[in-house]
Amino acid sequence: MTILPTDALIVVDVQNDFCPGGALPVDEGHHVVPIINLLLRRFDLVVFTRDWHPHNHCSFGDPPEFTDGSWPEHCRANSPGAEFHGDLRVPVDAIIVNKGTDPDQEAYSGFQGTPPLADELRQRGVTRIFVCGLATDYCVKHTALDGLAAGFDVFLVENACRGVNFPEGSVTAAVEEMRRAGIKICWSGDLTQ
Repeated sequence: MTILPTDALIVVDVQNDFCPGGALPVDEGHHVVPIINLLLRRFDLVVFTRDWHPHNHCSFGDPPEFTDGSWPEHCRANSPGAEFHGDLRVPVDAIIVNKGTDPDQEAYSGFQGTPPLADELRQRGVTRIFVCGLATDYCVKHTALDGLAAGFDVFLVENACRGVNFPEGSVTAAVEEMRRAGIKICWSGDLTQ
């Protein structure tokens, strides 16, 4: 599949807190970094989303139950945990979307509660988006589904994602949900420039 100038790569939440040693680590989350770094070279337009939570965000639970509204405190704005993984190459001209900034609203999607990302992509002539990052069964899934709802042709770059997989099987279920919705599944090796 050839990457076109009207395509955009959306890299979801490859942040320290979602990688090993972080507050809410995704198993092997750091393994997406070299794959994504290779993908970056193929796209003219790249968007990076990141959780950017206030200290009193509604998603934090004490003790956490690892479900909606009850996650460990993670990705607090301006904290080391909220920074992108140190090996991730973030181009200077990339669009960066901060999400989850409203303390009273959970926000898994890069299209939710942010400056209008869909409008920004349309203004730049984007018709297809390729989504990757962390975590498959939460923020990646919601970003991909919202991109589809906004009218984009959406591809999940499956090998450039990792999931929470809690409860067991949630990653497989998320990929199947995306497929049923009309999102196309691909691998990084399928994409050429």
